[in-house]
Amino acid sequence: MDFRDYARTLRKRWLLIVSMTILGIGAATAFSLLSTPVYRAETQLFVSAAGGGTGITDAYQSGLFSQQRVKSYAQIIDSPQVLDPVIERLGLKITAEKLGESVSATAPLDTVLIDVRVDNTSPTLARDLANAIGEEFSSRVKALETPTTGVAPVAVTVVREASLPTSPVSPRTTINIALGALVGLALGIGIAVLREALDTTVKKVDDLQRITQVATLGMVAYDSDAGKKPLVAHLDPHSIRAESFRTLRTNLQFVDIDRPPRTVVVSSAVAGEGKSTTACNLAITLAQAGIRAVLVEADLRRPKISDYLGIESAVGLTSVLIGRVTVDEALQTWGRSGLAVLASGPIPPNPSELLGSGHMVALLRDLQARFDVVIIDAPPLLPVTDAAVLSRICDGAVLVVRYGKTRRDQLEHTVEALRAVDARILGTVLNMVPTKGADSSGYAYGYGYAARTDRPRINSVTTQGDVLPDTRMGRKAKSRH
Repeated sequence: MDFRDYARTLRKRWLLIVSMTILGIGAATAFSLLSTPVYRAETQLFVSAAGGGTGITDAYQSGLFSQQRVKSYAQIIDSPQVLDPVIERLGLKITAEKLGESVSATAPLDTVLIDVRVDNTSPTLARDLANAIGEEFSSRVKALETPTTGVAPVAVTVVREASLPTSPVSPRTTINIALGALVGLALGIGIAVLREALDTTVKKVDDLQRITQVATLGMVAYDSDAGKKPLVAHLDPHSIRAESFRTLRTNLQFVDIDRPPRTVVVSSAVAGEGKSTTACNLAITLAQAGIRAVLVEADLRRPKISDYLGIESAVGLTSVLIGRVTVDEALQTWGRSGLAVLASGPIPPNPSELLGSGHMVALLRDLQARFDVVIIDAPPLLPVTDAAVLSRICDGAVLVVRYGKTRRDQLEHTVEALRAVDARILGTVLNMVPTKGADSSGYAYGYGYAARTDRPRINSVTTQGDVLPDTRMGRKAKSRH
């Protein structure tokens, strides 16, 4: 991933990042509110050495002696010898070891001072403990340093008594919230980048071309209304989705100028990638451009084209293959563009055998003689072999890949399945490409058709390219649409 990929990931996963940041702030706030406040009381001790003289040398040596003692004194303030008398004095029910966990002492560098800190959930008890420890420690040092006969060379004096703390030192709500926000933000970014790194779906044309080694014929824009209006004939001819299929139609015609494909199989890796709607709309746009096109519903397992077009599917491809009806009797005309449609017919128990039979080869030759282009909607390639069988006897296959759903390994296996039978891959179609957000691929580039009230109104059928008359092309079946 380069910098642009990271930036796109952050834009795409911004909601996750914001949610994790808010979650971190909420967790830190809850922790701060639920934590018991801890108060700190501080007292300060002064360590002095009894000098033997009044000269500068004696004063210097006394100072060094006091500094050496300070280092040791700071280590024994939380010892049982000091804390046990304090516990007894204040009447506490706690051990010296437990109390020592809340007592700390530090000696500032190059000083003869000792700072004693006591933390407790009670501000009053924290103050009383700090003062009691300071007094008890002074007495303990005097007892430790006094020889059998003579005067103690060191004295510890309380120079600042502990006062009653007014605000807790813990929890530090502001700092906790800031840390929670940072941790949540880091987790959000980390999870977003990890999810993007683990996402193996196809989202780039570069990945599509690298895996298939063929050109991408088109990118079909995502349309939230596609479920209700799957056909471009029902859309505004100037819509992004309609333009996508016109681009696909144009690019397909330029796949091979010397040997243009006339029988085209439209398939995908798995179900749900939009192959049937792509086949329908490609055939419709071909017919709208004045090309004699026929759409064959060869998905004999889960046929959908008949439902999309609103035509009868009781008689169709399987009926012709088993000799029940002729091609003329099975073909239907859809729309004013003269698009011919051969529905699936009854669902057979052996689709692969029918599609790979000699009758199917003969039917394709017959359709080639009647039409300029034959568009065949085939089942997905990975679950069944129907599409591979058809692709072998046709001019080639167009693979439909759904943005963000088709995995790269699925696409690789699909390409291997086609090349294993020496089928030609004409190109790919990246379907349902976002037009907005971080994953948009440049559809919304601002170029469109300006509304002009002074222009004559054009019939929608004409603008879609439906320029052909409603001819029957020798077919007996009547249009159902």
